[in-house]
Amino acid sequence: VQLQASGGGLVQPGGSLRLSCAASGSMFSIAVMGWFRQAPGKERELVAAISRSGSTNYADSVKGRFTISRDNGKSTVYLEMNSLKPEDTGVYYCKADVFSGGNYWGQGTQVTVSS
Repeated sequence: VQLQASGGGLVQPGGSLRLSCAASGSMFSIAVMGWFRQAPGKERELVAAISRSGSTNYADSVKGRFTISRDNGKSTVYLEMNSLKPEDTGVYYCKADVFSGGNYWGQGTQVTVSS
């Protein structure tokens, strides 16, 4: 499984961004896809995840502001981020967990929320 993330950038507080993560390879082996982020000096943390059936999970800090969705036909997962705050700044990574128990990471995409 290969993951290609895109969509990061610089946005003002209160703004919006949409991240995309396109999967290729053994897409049918993917059980869960998710987004993680890592701020400078901090550990990588889960932002949101979505199962193949569409069940979602969000970090408390992003509930009500971020929405994760999945297009199984395009093997792509999206993260719609609204009402962005400076503390949302970080490198965002997509991850795929496969049914066999392994996982794969995409390259990071930088999100900077600043005025």
